[in-house]
Amino acid sequence: MAAELFAERGLRATTVRDIADAAGILSGSLYHHFDSKESMVDEILRGFLDDLFGRYREIVAAGLSARDTLEALVIASYGSFDRFHSAVAIYQTEAKRLRDSERFAYIAEYNAEFRELWHRVLINGVEDGSFRAELDVELAFRFLRDTVWVAVRWYQPGGPITVDNLAKQYLTIVLDGLTVPTASQAIGSGSVVPEGKSE
Repeated sequence: MAAELFAERGLRATTVRDIADAAGILSGSLYHHFDSKESMVDEILRGFLDDLFGRYREIVAAGLSARDTLEALVIASYGSFDRFHSAVAIYQTEAKRLRDSERFAYIAEYNAEFRELWHRVLINGVEDGSFRAELDVELAFRFLRDTVWVAVRWYQPGGPITVDNLAKQYLTIVLDGLTVPTASQAIGSGSVVPEGKSE
């Protein structure tokens, strides 16, 4: 309940009484479990980040190719939209402010790990030929980070667009582009000419 209110209204605009009223209990009852709103947000964000980075680490440890690793990271990221939708929304709006607090120092640590992990995948892809040699790794990292996570603002769990479809469409656009290769481009890239046609 608290997560939904924080995601909808923001941490500053949501009071302990708002949370208690939504839960149908007295405000004092909440203080038996949490000493502040920040304690609630801490628990919400830790659960989300611990789960997400646990999945990230498993993916990296699997020894997949750079492209397969990137695809798996994107799928895991979008998967969190269903499992932790409110937490993701809170993180997107509150993390920059919260990370300066000692209590939320782990946010900066996770951010550093996130950058290193995704950078390494992109660098590996350039080195093994999966990604273009001229790829600007920092620019690609920023693009992937921003375009993946901004979707939480409009994605609705249980809506017509599933996270599986969202991830599939995103990866198609990022890895294969929007345009259909012309015949000459396909031939020049070493693609097989469609059956029944000749050069």
